[in-house]
Amino acid sequence: MEASAGSSQIFSLVILPILIFLARIIDVSLQTLRIVFISKNFKLLAPVIGFFEVLVWLTAITQIMRNLNNPVCYIAYALGFSAGTYVGLKLEERLSLGKVIVRIFIREDQGQLITALRENGYGLTVFDARGGKNKVLLLFSIIDREKLRELEGFMGKFAPEAFYSVEDIRQCRGGYFKPPLNSGRDLRYMFFQKK
Repeated sequence: MEASAGSSQIFSLVILPILIFLARIIDVSLQTLRIVFISKNFKLLAPVIGFFEVLVWLTAITQIMRNLNNPVCYIAYALGFSAGTYVGLKLEERLSLGKVIVRIFIREDQGQLITALRENGYGLTVFDARGGKNKVLLLFSIIDREKLRELEGFMGKFAPEAFYSVEDIRQCRGGYFKPPLNSGRDLRYMFFQKK
């Protein structure tokens, strides 16, 4: 009898909170990804993720409601939410979905960056502009988000003092884009992105 009571206590104070914690990590990570997919116009994938997100959440909240007298479950629920937010953001960062617009400000004598980017297939629009002290060149490019690190590498090599900003864009049409890599990621765009 004592062994049964002890194992019941271990379950309610250790195992159940761990399961709730893990469930919250999963459902909040899915929630983050679902929101990202909605913002990127992945109309088929977002509802599927939403289904699993709610299913996991219902499982976790059911256990909380069954164990209202167990404060360890509350703490596990809250910690799982925090950890799930972090994990979801990391997953979104790794997926590198969508396109971004990059604005790059360089000195006029750093034109070799323009040449390097164009030689490597980047579409650019270049404007003459005036900075705080001197004339500058303003470069605009819309790229796949997964190409951002590569572009930053070119800037580090040819214009290390460049100022740049990056902004997510939901949709673009026309223009010139670097040909996509031959990867599974291209299939995802074909099947789940708005045409």
